[in-house]
Amino acid sequence: QVQLVETGGGLVQAGGSLRVSCAASGRTSSVYRMAWFRQAPGKEREFVAAISYSGGTITYADSVKGRFTISRDNAKNTVYLQMDSLKPEDTAVYYCAGQRTYYSDAYYARNALHYEYWGQGTQVTVSS
Repeated sequence: QVQLVETGGGLVQAGGSLRVSCAASGRTSSVYRMAWFRQAPGKEREFVAAISYSGGTITYADSVKGRFTISRDNAKNTVYLQMDSLKPEDTAVYYCAGQRTYYSDAYYARNALHYEYWGQGTQVTVSS
């Protein structure tokens, strides 16, 4: 019903910046909160950032606070993740996720099990 496609990944030098995008198609009106997760080889999938439909509620993982910025443009059905001051530890496949159930508690923003829609991922590699 909903498809998410990530773009914008690539190779960057440590300290550099990169913006990844997630375009939604299909029944986009059924998506409320959207988020970014990432996973590196041999590591668990981890939460990065989440944003409510209006953009008024934003949640970040401690590891990216002050460096990453999540935003969305509902007119374009697109969510963005601006990544600044990138570190080699940020290297991972970045996945876009959508949540169709409304949760008021920020706890639900951080758990991948509460997201129904997922993109295929885009590779972000940060060299030292």
